[in-house]
Order: sequence, then structure tokens, then C-alpha cells
Amino acid sequence: MPLRLYLLRNAETEYCRTGRYCSQDGVALTAQGQQMADYFAKAYHHLDWRAVFCSPLSHAAATVQPLCQITGLTVQRREHLRELSFGQWEGMGPAEVNTAFHDDYIRWLADPAWNTPTDGEKAMQVARRSSDVLAEIEEAYPDGNVLIVSHKATLRIMLCTLLGIDVGRYRDRLAMSVTAVSLVELMEYGPFVRQLNDRAHLPLHLRRPWAGNGSDG
Repeated sequence: MPLRLYLLRNAETEYCRTGRYCSQDGVALTAQGQQMADYFAKAYHHLDWRAVFCSPLSHAAATVQPLCQITGLTVQRREHLRELSFGQWEGMGPAEVNTAFHDDYIRWLADPAWNTPTDGEKAMQVARRSSDVLAEIEEAYPDGNVLIVSHKATLRIMLCTLLGIDVGRYRDRLAMSVTAVSLVELMEYGPFVRQLNDRAHLPLHLRRPWAGNGSDG
């Protein structure tokens, strides 16, 4: 059995719901976000999990808490799995950012790999730090199921790193809806995608058309 990386995006927060940039801690799940976390746990608790790695942000931890309560798994928090820092854009939506920080915003849209949100973080910085976690996991767990819980931008950047996609195109190439699961198997000849942005574990009323299309990342 190869090493199977399950990448889980955090469940819904008010920032996700309203399409605002968020990389701060202390953000709670909405009531529907908590339901999403519960449904994920019900669907995935039966897997033989080797480990759970999680962003230090509270809404990531809250997303995986129901699974850990069922399975007894201990969460391994890693600072390098936190969301891309949005700097001065924190809590703002795209229209507000475009007005207040127009030049920075246009540069960032053109190439987020090497341009930052105002006083924020480049996607390449996220790629480097998250790659450290991937390397740690590969060394510790040569096979089995490992869950990685993080956020919209960070997870898409990690997928780009794994699959050899230009990091500067992470916003254009990959969807990552709230509480979506992507599965990458590390095969003999490289990473192989088994699932991408899968939300089959959620009931239809929680799979809203806008879900995951907010501005966070």
C-alpha cells in the first residue's frame, strides 16, 4: 500500500461564507461548518489512519475534531500548514482590496507565486514551508493513510508542489471547496491523484454553488 495523503480543507467559517480573505487565528466554524465537520468524520472515520497533521489555526482544528473524537487520534499541529498570510487584506473582500490596494492586487493576481498581498506572503514561501511537512510525513510514514488539514490557498499550493504545476497558477488550476477532500497517492513513479475537491461526504444542502469560491486565497 502506498502512502496516501488525504488533504482536507477547513469547514465553513463566516469569512468563507462572505468571500473575505482570512489567515488569522481565533475564527470559529459556522453552524453549517460544524455540520460539515461532523459529516466528514462520519464518512472517513473507518479508514485506518496512521496520523493527522493540522494547521495551528483554530478553524482547521475544529474541522478535524469530530474525527479525532471518534477515532482517538491525536492531532499533530504544524505551523507550516497555516494559511497563506494575507497581510493588510485580512478580513477584506476582493472589491475592497482592489480599491484600497489596487496596484498590489493586480500584481498578485498576475503572479501570486512571487507577489504578495500587501505585507503578506508569497505563494512560493508557502510552497517551501509546506514542503517541509510533506518531507516529514514521507520520512515517518512510508505507507498508509495520513490526513492533512489546512486551508484553501495552502492546500492548492501543496497540490501544485506535489504535481509539478506552476505555483503561480494555483488559483487558476485547482478548486478547493470548504470541507473538500483531495487524495494523492505517492506511487513508485510519483504522486497520483485519486480524488480532487471531493465533497461526496456532504449532503446536497451543504454543497452550495458558492462553497469554496470565496476570496480566501
